[in-house]
Amino acid sequence: MRLLLGSTLAAAGVILASPAAAEGWYVGGSVGINAQNDSDNSGTTDAFTTGNLGDGSTLDVAAGTPYGWSTEFDQGLAVSGEIGRRYANGVRLGVELAYTDADVDTHTDVTLGGGPIGTLDAASVAGSPDPLGVTVADVVADGQGDITSTAVFVNGYYDFGAGGAFQPYVGAGIGFADVDVTYNPSGIAIIDDGETKFAYQLKAGATYLVTDTWEVFGEYAYRATDDIEVNNDLFPGTLDIENQQNIFSIGARYRFGG
Repeated sequence: MRLLLGSTLAAAGVILASPAAAEGWYVGGSVGINAQNDSDNSGTTDAFTTGNLGDGSTLDVAAGTPYGWSTEFDQGLAVSGEIGRRYANGVRLGVELAYTDADVDTHTDVTLGGGPIGTLDAASVAGSPDPLGVTVADVVADGQGDITSTAVFVNGYYDFGAGGAFQPYVGAGIGFADVDVTYNPSGIAIIDDGETKFAYQLKAGATYLVTDTWEVFGEYAYRATDDIEVNNDLFPGTLDIENQQNIFSIGARYRFGG
């Protein structure tokens, strides 16, 4: 979070130093739906011995063995606030603080060493010496957990038809996101970790000027970070989790000195 705060202060300094030719400052906020993309999680293990495979046997897993699974997410929440400055030539610059979340729906297609292990007794990955009477696939199908992100972006926009009441726009931004991931299907703690990563977004939307000072807007944003590398709490290893979002939001802005 200190990295996010430092990025915010640095970006705000850039905007404060913008030329005096700017038409004016604005503040805005939005709320919307986060359609979190599915994640193809992949990683490698440290050396460990499995629990009971269901037939009384165990398996020694070598360090560096690949494993993974797919995770599907429910739609979640997206909120953001932005402060920026508008220029007479249609250019806008802003600093945005954004928060998103999405609950896990289900996990599927668990693999270890390149092969599926969904039909094995769950004791194999839980480390239990006795069979649990339920398969790995059944355990992970119960989607508990979530992914949350708090991000800071420096955004640039171009407003088409500047000066008119209706103004379509496009934009893009770069920044950092503090991402936390929890995977605990069937109440079994697998992942509870996070990482701060480089983030970027692409935007398209339209603004409608309600008064000289108030405007409303609708916006689509594609937002992504580098893969989030987390530690596995169930058996030794790390896991890379994809973090890509499609965000649909509505909001309002207030223009100072409109």
